[in-house]
Amino acid sequence: MRRTLFLIGALLLAHLALLTVRPSGATVADTSEGLDVGIVFDVGGRGDKSFNDGAYLGGMRAAKELGARVTYIEPGDGSDREAGLRLLAAEGMDIVIGVGFIFTDDILPLAKEYPNVRFADVDLSLPTDANGNPLPLPSNLKALKFREEEGSFLVGALAALVGKSKKVGFVGGMDIALIHKFEAGYKAGVQHVCPDCEVIVNYAGVTPEAFRNPGRGKEMALSMYNQGANVIFHASGSTGLGVFEAARTAGKLAIGVDADQYSEAPGFVLTSMVKGIDESVYQAVKAVKEGHFTGGVQQFGLAEKGVGYVYDDNNKALIPDSVRVTLDSLTAKIIDGRITVPSTRGGR
Repeated sequence: MRRTLFLIGALLLAHLALLTVRPSGATVADTSEGLDVGIVFDVGGRGDKSFNDGAYLGGMRAAKELGARVTYIEPGDGSDREAGLRLLAAEGMDIVIGVGFIFTDDILPLAKEYPNVRFADVDLSLPTDANGNPLPLPSNLKALKFREEEGSFLVGALAALVGKSKKVGFVGGMDIALIHKFEAGYKAGVQHVCPDCEVIVNYAGVTPEAFRNPGRGKEMALSMYNQGANVIFHASGSTGLGVFEAARTAGKLAIGVDADQYSEAPGFVLTSMVKGIDESVYQAVKAVKEGHFTGGVQQFGLAEKGVGYVYDDNNKALIPDSVRVTLDSLTAKIIDGRITVPSTRGGR
């Protein structure tokens, strides 16, 4: 208890300081009017060139376009997440947003404790009963969920079509159901266009630290390249920075995740499977602004432009026009239901 009080007090002091200064990694986008929005970052924090940076961009867009005043908190370690959320809720923010499934156990009880505060969580793990049946969310809590398997299907097909090898790789961060969605979609995309291709799979670990271990990422990726893979897709947070380093070392290709990661290894990043985390955060704030925020699940897939892959001047030389046409066709088939992409290792 004493430690929790100390943490909250420390966070409060830091928050008060943020009202007048804007240090790197912990800022307030200040406006003279508008909503009060609080965002607590996940493991890896600002500067991960991925998940958290996407949430930051969504908050900054809400500040610019909706007049929101956005407070960002970056916990010192994982155990500080609940203290950060609680601080923002106690201050009466109009909406408090957690960035990542790891917030699930903290944000669910807080939403019940603070019924007048709206909450949202990116990739919230939906609660179930003892039999695995879904339970309703509190009316003030929105789960921002993505059909990552759909975007992963496209980059899997791309990896198989341009890899010039019967082997491709997948590096996951934490070995959990959320990352299995990326793996399942990627495998399905590979096998859709190359049924006899092999997907080499490895995970960095079973704790949240698996998302910030670039050394482990490089080790796994080099092993896959040495086994004959020419393209590796990572879904591993900052662990993926090691995958990019391995791609440079081996002279082969990697696929980024969540945001456009081309700048991490120019010339060696085939594409990135992007998630509209910025869009989901912005939409949650906009719903509060417009007075129609409701609890429950909001899904973002190909149809909602919530997932996709990067194709621009940086990487188009790596993607032949014929492959681009194939990917466009696959996108249309997924959106209209002619292709059902599995979201689990079991194929459902």
